[in-house]
Amino acid sequence: MSNRTVLITGCSSGIGRATAYAFLDEEWRVYATARNPADIQQLGEAGCDIGTLDVTDPDDVERVVDRIIEEEGRIDALVNNAGYGQHGPLEDVRQDLFERQFDVNVFGPHRLVRAVLPHMREREDGTIVNVSSVAGRLAAPGMGAYSASKHAIEGYSDALRLEVEPFGVDVSVVQPGPVETSFRERVDDEIGRLGRTEAYEDLYQFQEDASLFGADSPVAVHPAEVAEAIVEASVTPDPEPRYVVGRVAQVMLYARYLPDPIRDQVFGLVRKFTT
Repeated sequence: MSNRTVLITGCSSGIGRATAYAFLDEEWRVYATARNPADIQQLGEAGCDIGTLDVTDPDDVERVVDRIIEEEGRIDALVNNAGYGQHGPLEDVRQDLFERQFDVNVFGPHRLVRAVLPHMREREDGTIVNVSSVAGRLAAPGMGAYSASKHAIEGYSDALRLEVEPFGVDVSVVQPGPVETSFRERVDDEIGRLGRTEAYEDLYQFQEDASLFGADSPVAVHPAEVAEAIVEASVTPDPEPRYVVGRVAQVMLYARYLPDPIRDQVFGLVRKFTT
């Protein structure tokens, strides 16, 4: 087994689980974490070191990182994957829900980065991979809170990449489009917590009918494809700043080059077709 070690958050399903298996295939020492240890028991049986980690809990973060350093003496790669989508019109997203979205999707990765970076700088080696989304580059109506959190991760990663490059530490962002995961189920749960303003019923209808972006979508990629990009970023001596996963993701990202008025018109047409 390689002596290289990776810490992955959000391994209970989907991208995180696939990433853990992908690193095992590369013979890395894999520390797979999730809020509920029962969700990652199979990863433990497969050879991962599993642990409970709530990225919103600073004590959890410190405990897990300290454990890895004590046992392995190094963390070669950190994969910030844990996250979820708070969809719904921004007017309907309560302050506490908005703050929770950022606590998990933005502040959580920051807690992990601050915990592992001193060890990477000391060794002058390491890779940080932040799992973002196409929504981090292209904001759509009804996805404001989630898009804002992913936009934040994009800017965060750009700044961090420049700051740590002199110390031999790399930072990459992975940007998938639709993926065959349970992500949409959590989206639906979060929307269900909102007090719906009737004026935005078309946006709610679009979210509820957004089969194109669900796990059963014909354009969704398998989580293993995203995991492949994450591993590539971690093993490549000079990784790309961004890895876009899936043809749909590529096409959607091209849309950000359209003039804002034209892009707004496109989204306006989408709203009309949902009513």
